[in-house]
Amino acid sequence: MSLKTEFIRLREVDWRELDIKEAGSWPLVLQLLCCFFAFVLPFSAVYFYYVGPAKESMIVARNLEEKLITEYRVKAAKVANLEVMNEQMGVLEVRIEELREMLPTGAEVPSLLDSISEAAIDNKLEIDYLRLRSSQALEHYVERPFDIQVRGGYHQIANFLADVASMPRIVTMHELVMAPDDEDFLVLSLLAKTYSYREQQGSED
Repeated sequence: MSLKTEFIRLREVDWRELDIKEAGSWPLVLQLLCCFFAFVLPFSAVYFYYVGPAKESMIVARNLEEKLITEYRVKAAKVANLEVMNEQMGVLEVRIEELREMLPTGAEVPSLLDSISEAAIDNKLEIDYLRLRSSQALEHYVERPFDIQVRGGYHQIANFLADVASMPRIVTMHELVMAPDDEDFLVLSLLAKTYSYREQQGSED
């Protein structure tokens, strides 16, 4: 029986007279179609209602697994380095405390200015002025700028700057200008800054 003959029989079928009990006598093409749908439809239903959601859940679980593994590796690395990090933190805290001790309090700034004046006198410099500017409160510290102008020889000025830089309290120097005066001396003008630590916002200015 040829396939062409089967298609001719399929076109001649009276669909209203089909009886499932006589399926064995149906055209072969119709029998194959019925077998196909008999398998495909249940499989599709099973996939749609059971396999599909399970597959989506598996994808979600796999993504979550990858995320948890990544987090675990990061935390494991931190734990492995915890002792070293604690040691480094301890060293850092000690260093920060040392730096805090090098910052004068507001009450100690006049004493610091006296020390700078003494350094200028010890180096045989003439002090034109040494005056404070208004302090500026920042987030973690208070900036206390002051202007300095001295005059004298080159080596005396160099030694003075070295003495100021080596003081136990932190002093930074900015905007240095040096020029000769009318008496063959050098005049040094600069903006110096010292700093005070703020224990809390607005505690000191």
